[in-house]
Amino acid sequence: MTNRIAFQGELGAYSHEACRNARPDMEALPCRTFEDVIEAVTSGAADIAMLPVENSTYGRVADIHRLLPESGLHIVDEAFLRVHINLLAVPGAKLADVKEAFSHIVLLPQCAGFLREHGIKGRVSSDNARAAREVAEAADKSHAALASELAGEVYGLTVLARHIEDHAHNTTRFLIMSREADTSRRDGTMMTTFVFRVRNIPAALYKAMGGFATNGVNMTKLESYMVDGSFTATQFYADIEGHPDDPGVAQAMEELDYFTSYMKILGTYPADRPR
Repeated sequence: MTNRIAFQGELGAYSHEACRNARPDMEALPCRTFEDVIEAVTSGAADIAMLPVENSTYGRVADIHRLLPESGLHIVDEAFLRVHINLLAVPGAKLADVKEAFSHIVLLPQCAGFLREHGIKGRVSSDNARAAREVAEAADKSHAALASELAGEVYGLTVLARHIEDHAHNTTRFLIMSREADTSRRDGTMMTTFVFRVRNIPAALYKAMGGFATNGVNMTKLESYMVDGSFTATQFYADIEGHPDDPGVAQAMEELDYFTSYMKILGTYPADRPR
């Protein structure tokens, strides 16, 4: 055991914050790409991975559904992170000093009202945590970063304004993944995630989904995506409430198997409380 949790991004990123919230006793290991996060776990450099899968504002995280089934890892937990955006500047700076704020392109529009009110120009950075680091390195009072409070802590910046996002609903869902599966009932409400491809017969998807309805299984997510760039090969990603050993879930999965050419369970894990 390395007691490390790998995430994509720099120290101070929202994924880093999710790691600290969910596994405060573990060392966070920053990685450049999602593929590097998965490799860190498969190689043993880290014990588990923290991977974002969807955001309440921007939807599915690009490429992640393609990576999960082939990763060889298993979902063992989920974690929801409320994304709070803060204005960070070098010590001694005041709000009136700030002329430009740097952050990732997806965060800037979420603070448009605040930036407009204070006459601050938004500037695009490749990553919000990197923006915080570069603001700290530049030591320019006219520059600020839009990032997490953790980024301010990591890079020694002052929080000039907290929670400046225009809308109070931006939340990211993460999946915690491990080399070993854990299907034990660790909570009263369990979730199961799987991917599948339907057989090439009429109404196959409709029939495959029918088993969940008739057996009273709540499907909380169903998304489709192309396989290998083909318009004719479609794979589906699904989340359901329940454990594979539950009678209703077992019967629904049995019906699903009949109408699919491929099905793989990615993990069974406790539902996070914010759900």
